[in-house]
Amino acid sequence: MTNKVLIPAFKAHVGDWEYYICIMKYAQVAKAVSFAHELRGNTDINEVVQRGLSVRTEQIKQYLLTSEHRFLGALIVAAYGGNPNYVPVGMEDPDGMLAGLDSQFGVLTFDGGESYFALDGQHRLKAIKDAVKMKPELGKDEIAVIVVAHFDTEEGKRRTRRLFTNINRNAKSTTASENILLDEDDGAAIITRRLVTDHPILSRDGFVKIFTRINNDEGEMKLAGTNIPVTDPKAFTTIGVLYDMVKYLSYDLPVSIRAQAARPTDEELEQAYIKISARFDKFFGTYSSISNALASGPVARDLRAPKEAPGLGHPLMRPVIQKSVTRVIEQICDQHVMNLEEILKVLGELPDQIQSAPWNAVFNATTGKMISSADNTNLLDKLLYIHIAPPSKEEVKRVRKLYKDLKTENYPVSEEKLNENIKPHDVKPSTTAGISDALSTGIDE
Repeated sequence: MTNKVLIPAFKAHVGDWEYYICIMKYAQVAKAVSFAHELRGNTDINEVVQRGLSVRTEQIKQYLLTSEHRFLGALIVAAYGGNPNYVPVGMEDPDGMLAGLDSQFGVLTFDGGESYFALDGQHRLKAIKDAVKMKPELGKDEIAVIVVAHFDTEEGKRRTRRLFTNINRNAKSTTASENILLDEDDGAAIITRRLVTDHPILSRDGFVKIFTRINNDEGEMKLAGTNIPVTDPKAFTTIGVLYDMVKYLSYDLPVSIRAQAARPTDEELEQAYIKISARFDKFFGTYSSISNALASGPVARDLRAPKEAPGLGHPLMRPVIQKSVTRVIEQICDQHVMNLEEILKVLGELPDQIQSAPWNAVFNATTGKMISSADNTNLLDKLLYIHIAPPSKEEVKRVRKLYKDLKTENYPVSEEKLNENIKPHDVKPSTTAGISDALSTGIDE
């Protein structure tokens, strides 16, 4: 905005928020309110304060253009740059009928130093902008707008992210990836974002895939899920998989780090970040061939699935295996059988080709493709466990039989070889579901 704008408004309070309820014409909204990416860009995860747009805006636009009964719910708009200037306005009331009613009424004044961006209702905003271009007379229509202050500070961004996730949790659910990027109460999400920002390896450009598509012209962005395209040249993992790995590597940290409903204390977050960051340092120390190769250039595609020979790809370049490895680390450490360094030493001695055992539990060497079945993922977990710390000969035999039943072939590593790694297990009540439960019960999950 370049000109001063005066907007009648009611001032209100809820919790620790002060906000203003306004009525604005569609033309005003179309001109004055922006998308977050237009203000600061949307590639930095700490700047993401709104979800990407989608084809849903087309349906809303057509509704505005064609229906005489059109009606849209309120937009929630953040005033970028701080609190808007609010001036209370009194009303003439010679009979005293309005006593107290005008105490919160006034005018918001924006002098051009602030900008608005849509915090909730970005699809409606895009539809309004498009519809007014096509049918200018719609500019006279009005919509309720709730204005909150957004400060461009770490605390300000934290408050705005929390408001965004709270609004959307109570309305249309946000996706898991959106919550990882925005949630200010989920300790694992907070640590995941910091790792992507601060960790010397995980913060490398493109190392952790956050977006699969960004369209700055349309305000559309699509967040990465749990899969990486085979041809991606830079990515080691995705933001969603990294989040899962963080949770698995939090095995001995306070419960608050894994809880999603209440933010851990700053001290808990700091100590947790230090520990988890150090664990990733050790992880990448074991798999230095990957981190060193990716540091030299865009070679992820060749590491993941070499052309004409995908079976030679490194298993740890696959998200399903990354999660399995860190999940088994959690389970063994939770059983107090081995420490992280001991586990990583054994993992580092396993074959580095995905066509080899135990990785072939989730890889089809004939087709060169991953096997997405939950049974196969479960099998990989169990195979990794008996390679690292089998509790008994009986467990080794049982897991090898599971492999034969599922793959219709004998497991290529002998019972005798696997039995060499047997570790005594003093089974205790575990916070970890999965293999540790299976080992104590003898039941396949």
